[in-house]
Parts: sequence; C-alpha cells; structure tokens
Amino acid sequence: MGAVGATGAADTRGAAGAARTTGARGATGTRQPPADGAVASRGTLLVIAKAPVPGRVKTRLCPAYSPEEAARLAEAALRDTLDIVLATPVRRRVLVLDGVPGDWLPDGFEVVPQCAGGLDARLAHAFGLCEGPTLLVGMDTPQITAEHLRAGLVLGDGEASFGPAADGGFWALGMAEPDPTRLLGVPMSVPQTGAVQRQRLVRAGLTVRELPVLRDVDTAADARLVAAGAPGTRFAAAVAALAGAGAR
Repeated sequence: MGAVGATGAADTRGAAGAARTTGARGATGTRQPPADGAVASRGTLLVIAKAPVPGRVKTRLCPAYSPEEAARLAEAALRDTLDIVLATPVRRRVLVLDGVPGDWLPDGFEVVPQCAGGLDARLAHAFGLCEGPTLLVGMDTPQITAEHLRAGLVLGDGEASFGPAADGGFWALGMAEPDPTRLLGVPMSVPQTGAVQRQRLVRAGLTVRELPVLRDVDTAADARLVAAGAPGTRFAAAVAALAGAGAR
C-alpha cells in the first residue's frame, strides 16, 4: 500500500508471531499478543479496495497479463482478503470501496465509498470512520492470515501497529485511537512511503508495534512470488490457472 518498486525478500504467509515494539516509551523488545484475542475482538478491521474492474485495477500487471486477467487476479486477492477479515473475530468490519460492490463481497461488512483526493486523504478518511483499536489493510496482500490481523489489533493506549511492505510502502496500519491527521500529507507511491508513515507515528508519541514484512502484489513477478508462498488461496489458484492458459 502506498509505494512502488519492490526491493528485497519478504515473508509471505507465515504466522505473525511476536511483534517488536519501538517508539515513545524508549524501549525495543517483544510482546506476545493475548492468547484469547480479547483485545483484538473489540477492534475494527478496515479494508481499502477498488472494485475489480478490467482496466481500473492492477494495471501494473499488464502487459504480462491482459486487463481482464489482471482484474481476475485482483478479484481473487480481494476475496482472499475479505475471507480472512471475516474469519477474524472483531467488533466491526468496514470495506472502504472505490467502485460498486459485486458478488465477490460476502455478508458481514459495512460498505462505505472512498472519499475524493489522494491516497493519504482516502486512508485518513477511512480511519476517521472508526473509534477504538483499528487496523487498516489493502487488497494487495492475499497472503495475510488471521494471526497477522490479530497481532495488528492488540493495541494498548498510545500504541500503533505497522506492517512494512517489501517495496517500501506498508500493508497494514493500526492505531489504538484512530487519528486521521497521522496520515494526511504522507507522500504515497514512493519508495520512502513506509518510512515516512512510520516516523509520523513515532513523532506523534506512539509506541509502534512492528508486524512482519510482506510483499504487495504490484507486478507479475510479485504475483508469482506471493502465489508460491500462499498455496491454497484463491489468488494462488488464479495465478496457476492463468499460467496454464498461457499468461506470462
């Protein structure tokens, strides 16, 4: 979410494990989320997404994939993401959508339209819809697990969670108390997006809990790597089907 130009290796589907904490409290260490998930179950999960319409989503997958094939992969990734969100016990699930819902949307979600403006404004608007512990994810990481989401929602007072992406952006952002101003003005779709966003949280006095690095699906190479690390997902099946049909 928010950056381009993947670099380096990244975890794909492993459990979240312990989250590292850094920031205002002046310590770096590890914390284990509560075993019963009680804190996470009181939270809100936000998904920001585009409706999977050919020519409007995953355009960087082309020309390796046609616009129709890219939209098919986008829909598979979105379905995987929504399934995991639905399987995670939380108080509220919100889909912040650019476009019109389709048959890919399961029951159990509130759907609200994205606001106008840049990505920073749209992410800020999404957080402005929420109160209490809130975790935002996108539709570019179909490899996420319920463990990732629970770890991102186990937040105490003055804490945030941050999931860096391999391309320099971020795949998850959580806040114990949502504050849209912590996103406004962050430069998006540049290699330093994640670093700037994380520093914004630290400068706000928050203790930042680090989630695993994951790879966003932006390019055809990303799609193959994420699919290989996430067997059993709709996304992996779609990548395999298109490979069998002759997509590069």
